[in-house]
This record gives sequence, structure tokens and C-alpha cells, in this order.
Amino acid sequence: MSQESLRTLFCVGNNQNFFDLPKSEIGPVWVATQEFLTSLRDMEGVEVIGTFDDDSHMVGPSDGWPWTFYVLADVKDQTTVKAVCNLLRTIMVGEYALWRYFKIEARMGRELVIRDDVAL
Repeated sequence: MSQESLRTLFCVGNNQNFFDLPKSEIGPVWVATQEFLTSLRDMEGVEVIGTFDDDSHMVGPSDGWPWTFYVLADVKDQTTVKAVCNLLRTIMVGEYALWRYFKIEARMGRELVIRDDVAL
């Protein structure tokens, strides 16, 4: 990935629609979530650095921070960041898009480099 890549934190939260599902109907949402994560990982111009899942210590919908899970990646440009976010519109769970159950927010910046050329 080039120096100009965007260090991006994808913040994903499940919403009340997810929690309104009977447990017997949650399986297809997990399948779609795995499709989302695999599509993100395999997308051209995306290099996943790491993931973080907060579901063990947070129960209920994510109305904002803290989110349910996070994916940190270097992404080649804003168009690709948008394409990752768009996956929630295009991956289906039955007749609904995945965004019925999850929301996503992308935070973009640059890698924070600890410089060794600055004297203290």
C-alpha cells in the first residue's frame, strides 16, 4: 500500500432491528456479516491491519460509540472507503439489505508515526 493510503477505522454497530429478531432468525445475519467481512478483506485497495470485537462487554444496540466491532485498514482512497461502506447496502439478508441490522461509520486519517528525528 502506498504512503498516501488512508488509515481507516470502520466502526460497525448493530441496531435494534437485530435485537428484535427471534434467535432462530439470527443465523442469516451472521452469514451476511461474514460475507461483509470477507468482502472488505478481499477488496482491491484494502489492507486489513486488525479487528476488534466489543460484543463480550457490550450488549444491546450501538447508537454511537462504543461500536459493536471495528476493522482497522489501510485503504487506497476515499472511493474505496465508500465502496466498503456500501457493502451494507448491497449484501442481502433475505429480502433486506444488511443495513437493516448494522450501521457503519468510517474514520479516515493517516498513520501516526512516532518520529525518531525529534529531540526531546
